[in-house]
Amino acid sequence: MDLHILDHRLRVTSICKDGLVNFTHSLIKLMFLRNKTRCKFFSLTETPDNYTVVLDEEGFKELPSSEHLQVEGATWLPLNVVSNGNASSSSQAVGVTKIAKSVIAPLAEQHVSVFMLSTYQTDFILVREKDLPVVIHTLEEEFKIYREEEGEPVPVHSKDMQNGFHKNGKEAVKLTVHPVLSPQNQFCVMSLDPDTLPAIATTLIDVLFYSNSSVKDEAPPTQGLDCIKFFSFSLIDGYISIVMDTETQRRFPTNLLFTSSSGELWRMVRIGGQPLGFDECGIVAQISQPLAEADISAYYISTFSFDHALVPEEDIGSVIAMLQQQRLEVVS
Repeated sequence: MDLHILDHRLRVTSICKDGLVNFTHSLIKLMFLRNKTRCKFFSLTETPDNYTVVLDEEGFKELPSSEHLQVEGATWLPLNVVSNGNASSSSQAVGVTKIAKSVIAPLAEQHVSVFMLSTYQTDFILVREKDLPVVIHTLEEEFKIYREEEGEPVPVHSKDMQNGFHKNGKEAVKLTVHPVLSPQNQFCVMSLDPDTLPAIATTLIDVLFYSNSSVKDEAPPTQGLDCIKFFSFSLIDGYISIVMDTETQRRFPTNLLFTSSSGELWRMVRIGGQPLGFDECGIVAQISQPLAEADISAYYISTFSFDHALVPEEDIGSVIAMLQQQRLEVVS
């Protein structure tokens, strides 16, 4: 398999709910007016806590400075696993599980923090630019690694890295196993022909910017019994991915959005009792490795405050039991 370092330099940002009105013009431009911006990587995820916006440097220029905007300090690079010339496809119901042992676990062992973004088409593993030498050194035995430059893949090796290899930390850090909860929403992962995006623009804007449903106004769930607001829209290199619950899906025309042939529904596992931050390593691994061992598919979407895994609906009971048992074993 090949590992591609994509030609995007990304920023991870958060917009607080009360401040969204300051960003609607910029966000609508980035979502719908592709010919008016040079942004090629854009992802917007709404949670009960905030809006997480991941975008490239050109897109970042579109966001106004504001006290309502938090920006994680690092520049992030997206990695993508390519098998047989095609991106590792979440639409085949494998998702982050497929790369748990080959990518996620080795990087966690080297104390490399990752930010995950699964889409309908593929899985992006975001790493800090400063960690790239460690990433290449860690993964080059398993993968042929290429860095995309102006659309062309150029082979890279650890000996080519100007800054050289260095380990992140000297000793293994004790793993923190975070609490998990599972809201009751059923989710679907869908895509859309970019040419038909204008046909759903009004609904999409209403869902993201003007929805006043009771779910949105409720506090985040504490016992895993409630439904929560979660909506994710990505427009990356011309491909659209949308994650939403089935209640929201009913607001969209059925003939424009498409999903996998099985039409599978997904349930969410939200990771973290308190905001996770960006420096802790191994959070994705603590979820993806048990799922990989149990051969359970998963999408994985990191946000500014928490992480979210989507697993097949029929597996949610066993997944929650598995992760709760893992937590008990670590605590004891």
